Amino acid sequence: MQMAARATRTQLLILAAAMTLSVSALAEEGAPAPRKADMTVREITTLLFKAKPDERVELSNRNLAYLDLSGLNFKGARLARADLYGVDLTRANLRGTDLSHTRLDRAVLIGADLAGANLAGATILRPTVYSDLTSNPADAPRFSGANLTDVRVQANLSGADFHAADLSGADFAPLDARKREGAITALADNKLVGCDFTRAIMRGTDLTGTDLTFAHLAGADLTGANLSHANLSRADFSGADLTDADLTGADLDGANLLAVKGLDTVKGLATALNFDRTIH
Repeated sequence: MQMAARATRTQLLILAAAMTLSVSALAEEGAPAPRKADMTVREITTLLFKAKPDERVELSNRNLAYLDLSGLNFKGARLARADLYGVDLTRANLRGTDLSHTRLDRAVLIGADLAGANLAGATILRPTVYSDLTSNPADAPRFSGANLTDVRVQANLSGADFHAADLSGADFAPLDARKREGAITALADNKLVGCDFTRAIMRGTDLTGTDLTFAHLAGADLTGANLSHANLSRADFSGADLTDADLTGADLDGANLLAVKGLDTVKGLATALNFDRTIH
């Protein structure tokens, strides 16, 4: 009964997330049909429970799609190249885990703790991040100090903590429009409203068209970052390094540019909106 209830909750969360997407977006992605996971929730839970303090459970290259792993303490487990499509990781402790090149598409990440995790090369496409439609920041996952180099993201992660994380080469740009059955569909821009990127490394990060309203980017290294057409209204860039960054068409209304480094090397600054309304 308990396992059935957990499965039902996971299915409802995934269904709720799907209902917020347009029909065209769903068709564009084409969610895979559920297939039996390599392990059961009981087997994973038992392995984690029996793991010694210095032991990292090996779950790399496993198909764990659609499992309900909510609330689990993964104790720094290795999940490199695992398939976590649609997995429920609500309030899970994934601190220090190896999730490199892992597929986290459509995963439920409500309140998940990924601080210090290795997510290099992972994909996080359309996860469920909030328990309702209010985008409550308390539900946002934590990525502080995580390795997010070359990660591919398509999500609303507003309020998430990326403090001191490494996002070098990360791709937050909208997915390219794709033609399928005669129709062209494009996906919505990423939302990172109010996210904490304080002292984050964002060298070469592609944030094209991203909503970074009220984002905290103080002291961040944005060398060579692409912020073209991003909404940077009220964003705090104080002390950040914007050397060779691209601000073509970005909205800087009320942005804090005090003590920003490399402002004279920024590309497209002449085309940025509301530069006269910045704090500089």
